[in-house]
Amino acid sequence: MPDSIRVAGGPLIIGGGGIGLVILIAALLLGVDPTGLIDTSYQQPPIEGVQSLQECRTGADANKRDDCRVVGFVDSVQKYWSDEFTRRGSTYTPAVTVMFSGYAEGACGTASAATGPFYCPNDQKVYLDSSFFQELQSRFGAKGGPFAEGYVIAHEYGHHVQDELGLLKQSSSAKASVRVELQADCLAGVWAKNAASTGYLRPPTDAEIAQALDAAAAVGDDRIQQQTQGRVTPESWTHGSSEQRQFWFKTGYNSGNLDRCDTSGV
Repeated sequence: MPDSIRVAGGPLIIGGGGIGLVILIAALLLGVDPTGLIDTSYQQPPIEGVQSLQECRTGADANKRDDCRVVGFVDSVQKYWSDEFTRRGSTYTPAVTVMFSGYAEGACGTASAATGPFYCPNDQKVYLDSSFFQELQSRFGAKGGPFAEGYVIAHEYGHHVQDELGLLKQSSSAKASVRVELQADCLAGVWAKNAASTGYLRPPTDAEIAQALDAAAAVGDDRIQQQTQGRVTPESWTHGSSEQRQFWFKTGYNSGNLDRCDTSGV
């Protein structure tokens, strides 16, 4: 892994960016393990903005309620990274997830629906705009699916993993920002490969992986620029091209190993 990866300064909002938003989105889950969404042996921090969490106990709950799916995905993502850090002789500190609609106030400032989901290292929270999941299809043209939320979460928690590893630094370099985002895509793929081991999810099918790759391509910087301005300007990319996003997700998924997520050569 590289010693440091730098992202644009300011108050840091990692993963958001309005029309320039490029987040790895995938619908590659076969389903939620019906034995339950809440792992009593692993204590998660609270998920802010989600109502009636006590009702989110089963796979059926996750299939019919967006907030319950978020609970399941967050539990799975954080359980995997907690186990992986422990295996490597380290400690993972779970992040708090904030679900919001319209806008939310945090340590990185005011977040709105235009920002999209993002990670704020200033308070180490993942902010998820509930309306973004619908925009994936209506605005970005992704095929989507009921489990697309899982990959939004996996990407943003990838930034938290980077933060835990000391890989997030401030810089004005757009190229460094691309490296950070592609690495988060790779980390999302690593989780995807190992998601079933957490006990919350089943392994993805080939068809579901194909949906994930289609969605990743739909939100590539080059695709978005071509659609919105009629030309592609790589020097202004913040997240990477469609091809790059697909490549790094596949790298993480095929290897299942975060050591393969070294994007320093990009």
